[in-house]
Amino acid sequence: MELTGADILVRCLRDEGVKYIFGYPGGAALHIYDALYKQDEVRHILVRHEQGASHAADGYARVTGEPGVVLVTSGPGVTNTITGIATAYMDSIPMVVISGQVPSHLIGDDAFQEVDALGVSRPCVKHNFLVRDVNDLALTIKKAFYIANSGKPGPVMVDIPKDVTAAVAEYHYPETVSMRSYNPTLRGHSGQIKKAAKLLLSAKRPIIYTGGGVTTAGGEQELRSLVRRLDYPCTNTLMGLGCFPANDPLFIGMLGMHGTYEANMAMHDCDVMLAVGARFDDRITGDLNKFAPYAKIIHIDIDPASIGKNVRVEVPIVGDAKLVLADLVATIEKLELEPNYDALKAWWNQINSWRSVDSLSYDRNSSKIKPQYVLEKLYEVTNGEAFVTSDVGQHQMWAAQFYRFDSPRRWVNSGGLGTMGFGLPAAMGVHLAYPDSDVVCVTGEASIIMCIQELSTCKQYDIPIKIINLNNRYMGMVRQWQEFFYDRRYSHSYMDALPDFVALAKSFGHDGVLIEDPADVEGALRDTMKRKNDLVFMDFITDQEENVYPMIAAGSGHNEMHLSPKAESDEPAPQERELA
Repeated sequence: MELTGADILVRCLRDEGVKYIFGYPGGAALHIYDALYKQDEVRHILVRHEQGASHAADGYARVTGEPGVVLVTSGPGVTNTITGIATAYMDSIPMVVISGQVPSHLIGDDAFQEVDALGVSRPCVKHNFLVRDVNDLALTIKKAFYIANSGKPGPVMVDIPKDVTAAVAEYHYPETVSMRSYNPTLRGHSGQIKKAAKLLLSAKRPIIYTGGGVTTAGGEQELRSLVRRLDYPCTNTLMGLGCFPANDPLFIGMLGMHGTYEANMAMHDCDVMLAVGARFDDRITGDLNKFAPYAKIIHIDIDPASIGKNVRVEVPIVGDAKLVLADLVATIEKLELEPNYDALKAWWNQINSWRSVDSLSYDRNSSKIKPQYVLEKLYEVTNGEAFVTSDVGQHQMWAAQFYRFDSPRRWVNSGGLGTMGFGLPAAMGVHLAYPDSDVVCVTGEASIIMCIQELSTCKQYDIPIKIINLNNRYMGMVRQWQEFFYDRRYSHSYMDALPDFVALAKSFGHDGVLIEDPADVEGALRDTMKRKNDLVFMDFITDQEENVYPMIAAGSGHNEMHLSPKAESDEPAPQERELA
């Protein structure tokens, strides 16, 4: 039977198992929207801005591991998705973006709402396609999903001219696809894995450093088996939180610019580092000339281009994190060797000395609401079981520090690109994936304004997320940097003329709560979390001058941290220790 290109596309989505697509209609995509109207298996979520569509699809993908799907029209429709596409690209999130395009014969003529979608998106997609022939459409869609969700995941764009969606062809959706030019390596080299095992077991001051790649691969159980088998300290990146339980005694906290004192000091002093699914970005390494000066590094990553890109690696292993970790554990068992327990005991004594600093301490007796306290209470009230999305800034770091994630895919945030406006639409995607779970968006007054229009989408589709707005009337992280490095010249970081967020939420048909007293924080959170069917906007008026500690200034080493005034008073004197 022959179908139009639009019907073929919708059939492809159905056969691929797509449940939701997030989009916004327009002229070049109207044949596709008409095909959607005639079926009810693939549900379309109408957002209020195309950026919201890409973030919602991103959030859905992060918690399910399945590609999020976006549908937009040509011109401004597709350009509005670019921020969301770049966000997914930086964090290796699978996404398929379908964009309508002007008719083929008008491409290159500067037609109404024409833009070179492939050229615009090329720097921030894993791959993109322009479909010129309706007979190629089904295979192209299959390739798009395969590329997006295999190897190192990422966003793939499929640009479809309007005449292709109107043309007819026989429908056949291939069950599998093979591409000669694209064959990701999944199994690590056995010889390299054996080298890694021997180096790990020889360590005196080891550390296991893991990122989002472990979560992407579903390798959390293999990671936990390895860490517990060796009794080695484990630290996660911002993107890796949850792949090793935050409440496990072997976990030493998040590392990096706002990581714990113990994690950063251990990274600096370690002699053997196992890095898994992490890319050694600047927020982790600080000054590369000062990074882990005594360490021999083992690096496991699905992307060969990531290995050795920023730091020198002794043992590179290309492969899927889950498979390589499983093989590494098996190899360690076969070697019948044990760690150097005497050296390991001394190493843990040193780490526990750093832990005693309590680098996440803050003033618990303040008359003002401390944002850290809000996150601690949120963790208690939700029993650590909520899905937490965030925007970007101080509130993001406090959420990472104080909401202790024990499971992967519960923490949803823009790590690489740092996209303000991400949290609310991402929470919509998370809720649609897990409608019976608590979904909380942690945000700030500057970030939430970026995509506030999606409150309307939440109303239309009865999405009862909870919004925690840590409102300090500043672009908080900008203000903090201006305090530390610009002699308190707070240039354009104060947020004046803010709306009444409670009234604004109510104008969208939701409810809002204003909290100004620390004594009201816990009660307000408990009351709000009981309201399973309502979106509630919680506006917490927090201390304007609170900073995120610890902090490593750009260009500094891991052992050069700014600690909170209280933590600095507890910092132990430097110990004389022989490091080689």
